[in-house]
Amino acid sequence: MQLKIMPKKKRLSGSRAPLMLFLCQMISALEVPLDPKLLEDLVQPPTITQQSPKDYIIDPRENIVIQCEAKGKPPPSFSWTRNGTHFDIDKDPLVTMKTGSGTLVINIMSEGKAETYEGVYQCTARNERGAAISNNIVVRPSRSPLWTKEKLEPIILQNGQSLVLPCRPPIGLPPAIIFWMDNSFQRLPQNERVSQGLNGDLYFSNVLPEDTREDYICYARFNHTQTIQQKQPISVKVISAKASRERPPTLLTPEGNTSHKEELRGNTLSLECIAEGLPTPIIYWIKEDGTLPINRTFYQNFKKTLQITQVSEADSGNYQCIAKNVLGAIHHTISVTVKAAPYWIMAPQNLVLSPGEDGTLICRANGNPKPRISWLTNGVPIEIAPDDPSRKIDGDTIIFSHVQERSSAVYQCNASNEYGYLLANAFVNVLAEPPRILTPANTLYQVIANRPALLDCAFFGSPLPTIEWFKGAKGSALHEDIYVLHENGTLEIPVAQKDSTGTYTCVARNKLGMAKNEVHLEIKDPTRIIKQPEYAVVQRGSTVSFECKVKHDHTLIPTVTWLKDNSELPSDERFTVDKDHLVVADVSDEDGGTYTCVANTTLDHVSASAELSVVAPTPTPAPIYDVPDPPFDLELTNQMDKSVQLSWTPGDDNSSPITKFIIEYEDAMHEAGLWHHQAEVSGTQTTAQLKLSPYVNYSFRVMAVNSIGRSLPSEASEQYLTKATEPDTNPTAVEGLGSEPDNLVITWKPLNGFESNGPGLQYKVSWRQKDGDDEWTSVVVANVSKYIVSGTPTFVPYLIKVQALNDMGFAPEPAVVMGHSGEDLPMVAPGNVRVNVVNSTLAEVHWDPVPLKSIRGHLQGYRIYYWKAQSSSKRNRRHIEKKILTYQGSKTHGMLPGLEPFSHYALNVRVVNGKGEGPASPDRVFSTPEGVPSAPSSLKIIEPTRDSLTLEWDPPSHPNGILTEYSLKYQPINSTHELGPLVDLKIPANKTRWTLKNLNFSTRYKFYLYAQTSAGSGSQITEEAITTVDEGKMAGILPPDVGAGKAMASRQVDIATQGWFIGLMCAVALLILILLIVCFIRRNKGGKYPVKEKEDAHADPEIQPMKEDDGTFGEYSDAEDHKPLKKGSRTPSDRTVKKEDSDDSLVDYGEGVNGQFNEDGSFIGQYSGKKEKEPAEGNESSEAPSPVNAMNSFV
Repeated sequence: MQLKIMPKKKRLSGSRAPLMLFLCQMISALEVPLDPKLLEDLVQPPTITQQSPKDYIIDPRENIVIQCEAKGKPPPSFSWTRNGTHFDIDKDPLVTMKTGSGTLVINIMSEGKAETYEGVYQCTARNERGAAISNNIVVRPSRSPLWTKEKLEPIILQNGQSLVLPCRPPIGLPPAIIFWMDNSFQRLPQNERVSQGLNGDLYFSNVLPEDTREDYICYARFNHTQTIQQKQPISVKVISAKASRERPPTLLTPEGNTSHKEELRGNTLSLECIAEGLPTPIIYWIKEDGTLPINRTFYQNFKKTLQITQVSEADSGNYQCIAKNVLGAIHHTISVTVKAAPYWIMAPQNLVLSPGEDGTLICRANGNPKPRISWLTNGVPIEIAPDDPSRKIDGDTIIFSHVQERSSAVYQCNASNEYGYLLANAFVNVLAEPPRILTPANTLYQVIANRPALLDCAFFGSPLPTIEWFKGAKGSALHEDIYVLHENGTLEIPVAQKDSTGTYTCVARNKLGMAKNEVHLEIKDPTRIIKQPEYAVVQRGSTVSFECKVKHDHTLIPTVTWLKDNSELPSDERFTVDKDHLVVADVSDEDGGTYTCVANTTLDHVSASAELSVVAPTPTPAPIYDVPDPPFDLELTNQMDKSVQLSWTPGDDNSSPITKFIIEYEDAMHEAGLWHHQAEVSGTQTTAQLKLSPYVNYSFRVMAVNSIGRSLPSEASEQYLTKATEPDTNPTAVEGLGSEPDNLVITWKPLNGFESNGPGLQYKVSWRQKDGDDEWTSVVVANVSKYIVSGTPTFVPYLIKVQALNDMGFAPEPAVVMGHSGEDLPMVAPGNVRVNVVNSTLAEVHWDPVPLKSIRGHLQGYRIYYWKAQSSSKRNRRHIEKKILTYQGSKTHGMLPGLEPFSHYALNVRVVNGKGEGPASPDRVFSTPEGVPSAPSSLKIIEPTRDSLTLEWDPPSHPNGILTEYSLKYQPINSTHELGPLVDLKIPANKTRWTLKNLNFSTRYKFYLYAQTSAGSGSQITEEAITTVDEGKMAGILPPDVGAGKAMASRQVDIATQGWFIGLMCAVALLILILLIVCFIRRNKGGKYPVKEKEDAHADPEIQPMKEDDGTFGEYSDAEDHKPLKKGSRTPSDRTVKKEDSDDSLVDYGEGVNGQFNEDGSFIGQYSGKKEKEPAEGNESSEAPSPVNAMNSFV
C-alpha cells in the first residue's frame, strides 16, 4: 500500500485501492534540518547565533568580552567595525578574537582603561554564500560617582508642617537604586505620612516630634559595580508647639494641576502623586476616559505610586490622582502618551530554494511612530549592492523569481524609529540537492495495542521532495484503517492493532533523485492487573496479604513495585514481597494507609491500590455486613422463540440475607451497552422463566439485593438471538397537516429497534379524501417519520393510516385518523360592519360572518384594525398607529375599549385562519362624544403680596372636548391646619392667569383648579401658598421644607433673634405642657379625646355626599384629588403639579395589543381606572411642624 504525505495533518480512511497522499508544501517553508551529517556537506549562508546586547554596560574592573557567534557552511570568517569604521584588531595588542568565533576579548585588567574602548561595535560573519551582521552594540563602562561635598544646615520646623528631604544622587550608569537609612544602617520606617518618591527624595506630609533625628542619610547603590555611595546626614528637629492647625491637601509632587508622561510600549508605567496636609491625605487613582486594567495595575508606596505593567497604546489617556482628607481634596491630571519602539509583526525567515523556483522575504514591523523599513544585502544597503535580476523590492517585501545559485545571499531588514530599531538576518540559500532521509534505517518502533503509533521519516531535499509510504512489498494494500499523515513525513496510526505489525517503507522523491528507508513496527499487548489488591481491615498483631497479579506481553519484562501512601515501603523485615503478593506481618497502627501495586514495562505502566485499616483486637470478631457478592455461573436453558430459562449461583450474602434478585438484559443488536430491567424474583429463587421479544440479541445479568444494598452486576450471560417475526404494533402519534395549500404532510412516531421484531423495518402509508368515493392510495417508505402528499385540494379532510412491516410481514391493521390538507388565506371579508358608540371611550362593533367555504382553513377568529383619524377639535391631525383586537372563534361582535373622547376613528374587520388574514372589510368611520377633561397640566403661584396672589396654569394635556370654563376654589388654612370657608370662582376658558385680591396677609391658602367641558368637570390640581407678612420684610410662600412654591420675598428677617418670637415660643411650649397634663389626667380617668367630633366640625366641603339629582353618588369619587388637602398636606417644592397621562391601555383588556374576548363578545377582565395616591389626612401630617413652620402659618 502506497501513501503520500499531505502538507497538513489529515485523517484519511483506507480503501481497497492503494492510498496515495501528496505533500504540497510551499517552497518558502523549506527548513534545513539541524542534522550533523547533513550539515557536513550542505552549503549554508552565515547565521548569527549569539551576540552581546545592544546596550552593553561593562564592569571597568574586568576584561571586556563582546560576543559574536555564527554558524554556516563553510564556517564563516569574522570582522568588526567600531564607530562605523573597520576595527583592526591586529594593531591593538590588548584585543584578541576567540578561535572559531567572532567574540572579542579586550584585556584591560593588565593595562588600559575601559573608557578607551567605549563606542559602537558591529560584527560581520561572512562565507562564500553571503554575510550576516550583528546589532549595533553600544559598549559603555559602568559609573558610580561620589556625592559632591556640600554643607547641610539643620532643619528646624514646627509640629504638623510638611517637609521634603532632597537626595539628588550623582548620575551613574546604570542609574542608582536609592534608599534612606540611619547611621546604624537601619532603613527608616515609611508609611502613608512619610515615604520616598521616585526621584529618591523623602517626603513628609506632616512632621511629628518623633521625626526629630540627626541621621537622615540617603544611600545610592550601584548594582553593576556592587558599590554604595552615601550622602551627608541631614538633621531634622521638630518643635512641639500648640496644637497644629489642620489644613486641606496640597501636592508636593508633581506641581500644578496637570503634567505629561511618556512611556514606551512593553515597559512599566509609573505615575506618582505625593501630597501634604493635616490630617495625612489619602491618595486615589482613576483613569478619566476608561478603567484601570485589572490584571496589570499595581499600587506602590502606600498608593502614592500607580504602576501599569506591559503598557500598550490602549493605556494612553488622562490619569487623575486625588489627594483627600477631612478638610478637602486636590486633583492632578497626568496625560500619558504611550509610544513604541519597533516590534515585529512578521520577521523575515530563511529561504531554501532550488534553481528556478520563486520565493519571498517579508519584513513587517509596527511602532509609534510607524517605523521605516530598509533592506541590506550581505551588510550593504540594497540600493548600492550588486544588482540581482531575480529579486524585486516592494516596500517590506522582496520577491524572488527564477532564482539561481548566484542568488544566494544574506538579507538584513532594519525597522527603526526615534525610539529604537530592529535588525533581522534572513538568508536565501539556492540549493540543488537530491532527497535525503535522515531517520536511521531499520528503526524499530514498539507500541502498545490500541495506542497511537508514530513512524518517523525526517527528510530533506531541494526541490522539496514528495513522500510516499508503503507497507510490506510495494503495492500491498491496507484495508479499513485510518492514517494521519504529518507534513514532516511522519506516518501516524491513531489506534494501532496487532495487524499493524510489519515493515513500513518511506520513499522521498524530487526531480534530482529518490531515497527510501525502512522502519519496523511491533504491536505489544498492554500490561494489565488481573487480580487487584483488595480493601482489608485487620487487627493489630495479625498478618495481612495483598495480591497483585499482572498479565503482560510475553516479550516485555515487567517490574512490580509496591508503594505505601505513594512512597516507598518502610525498610522493615515485617514487609515481604514475592512474585504476586505483599505480606505485612505483625501489623501495627502505623501500617494503616493506602498500598499501591505498580507494574512497569519499557512501554507502559499500570497501578492498583487498596486501603488497609488497622483495628484493635476483639475477643469475638463482629460480622461484617455488606452488600452481597455478585451472582455467577449464569446459564440459559429451555431456549424457545419467545422465552428462555435463566439460572445462576448466588454469591456470598455477607451476613445479610438476600431478599431478591434483579435481572437485566442488553440488546447487543439495537442498543449495545445499554442495560434494561427484565424481571425481579425472590431471594430464594435461583432460576427465572423470561419472556422474550422477536429479533433481539439478548444478554442477561443478575444483581442480588439485601438490606445493605445492591450487589455489583454479575458477568453477562451468553448471547441468545430470538427469531424474527412481523411487527406487533403500529406507529403512534399519526397526524395529517398541510404545510402548503396543495399538500398533506403525514407524520408519525416510528417504532424503535426493539419493536421492529425483524430486519427491514418499513411503513405503509395510506390516505384518501374523507368525503369522496376514492380508493385508498398507499406507498411503502423506509424507516422514516414523515411522508408528504402533493397536489391535494386546499383544506380538504383526509383519512390516514400508517402500518408497520418488515421482511417477515405486516403489523395488524392500523387505526384510521383524520387530517386536513394545507390551508390558504381566506377569500372574503366580513360584511355589514356596524359600529355602536357606547360612551366617549367604548364602542361596540358588529359584523356578518363570512361563508365557511371561503375561509379555506381552520377558523381562528376575527380581527379588528382600528385607528384614530383626527380630533374633532381639529387640534391633532397626527396619524395614529393602527391597533388590533382579535376575537377568537365565530363571534360576530366585540367591544373596543380605551378610545379617546371627542375623536374620529376608522376600523375594518378581517377573518383569520391558520394561514393568516383574509381581505379587509370597507373602512367604517365613527366619532366619540366629548368627555371630561384631564386636570390642568400645571399650577403655579407667583407674585405674592400682602393681600394678593397670582395663579398661572397650563391647559389640560387631554381636553377631551371644547373647554367651556375653569373652576377655581380656594380656602384659608389656619395655624392648626384647619380649613376655612371655601370660595368658588368661574374663570373663562381662554384665561391661564388669574390674580386674587383682598386676601388676608400672612395667611396660607389652598387652591383647587378644574377645567370643564360640556360633559362636566375634570380632575383637579391643587396648590398652596401664603401671602406675605409685610411686603418689605417677609417671604410670602411656604418654607421649602413644607413644599412651598418658588415665590420669594424681596428680603427676609431672621425672626429667631427677635424678642417677640422668643416670648411667643415660650408661651406655645407652656400651652403644650398644660395640654399634655390635661390629656394625661383625662386618659387616666378613662376619657376619650374627641378626635371624631373635631374632624366632623371641619369636614372637607368637597367630599360631602352629593344629591341624586346631580347624577352622581355622594360616596364615590374616581380621583382622590377631588378632595381638598387637610392639614399636613405637602406639594412639590417648585409649586408645580403635573397630571399624569391617561392610564388606559389595551394591555388591561386581555391579550395586550391583541385583546381577548369571550364567544359572546363580552370583554375578559375588568375595566377600572387607577386611583391616585390618597393625600395625607389632617392628623397624619407627613412631617412634624417646626418652629419656622409654626411661625409662617401663625395668624
